[in-house]
Amino acid sequence: MKEKTGEIFSISNDNPTVKGCTVSKTIYSENGYDINYFSLAQNTDISAETYEYPKICIVNSGEMDVYTAYNKVWELNKDESIVLPMGEPVGMRTKTGCIYTEIAIRKESNMNEVLEAGKVLKLADLLPYQEGRIVNMDLINDPKLKFVIMSFDEGTGLSEHSAPGEALIFALDGQGIIGYEGKEHTIKAGENFKFAKNGKHYVKADGKFKMTLLLTLK
Repeated sequence: MKEKTGEIFSISNDNPTVKGCTVSKTIYSENGYDINYFSLAQNTDISAETYEYPKICIVNSGEMDVYTAYNKVWELNKDESIVLPMGEPVGMRTKTGCIYTEIAIRKESNMNEVLEAGKVLKLADLLPYQEGRIVNMDLINDPKLKFVIMSFDEGTGLSEHSAPGEALIFALDGQGIIGYEGKEHTIKAGENFKFAKNGKHYVKADGKFKMTLLLTLK
């Protein structure tokens, strides 16, 4: 995964728009999965294209319209997501500028039914907080890619462990503490963190905390 490791960063801050342009950056492309960042400047457009596999778009900052050739339009704002419809031309446009993450997965992927094509949602709203508990939901559960959302009640956390692949965290709500290779990092909603394969880490809630974990496996 072509992203900085072991430090807090922001996808939005690291991928600024360029006047009059659309910019894309691929950070992962293996095993039939692709993870890309897109930066759309004010009044730019990615023309409608048809795909035969699912794509999940997560708006990191700004706002955009997702539209089809059949006059369907979905308005997305910061922190909102959508699974693009398959088999019909779909494009993106923005009046104000937008930065978003796109996760392309295989058609046969095991995707949770809450991720319904053509439905705008906030990932943070998919899980409740429960007193004294950590709540998990698998959004994608494939042998080579997992996308998991987690809510941590105050005082809860995951003990130190390592994972057999690289992982990208999206902090969704509240604030957490990530321990990584002996150093602690405070992460807030809207920020990101990457673990290297087999990197030792732990997560603690600093108050209440929600995040997603995107794990890629060889």
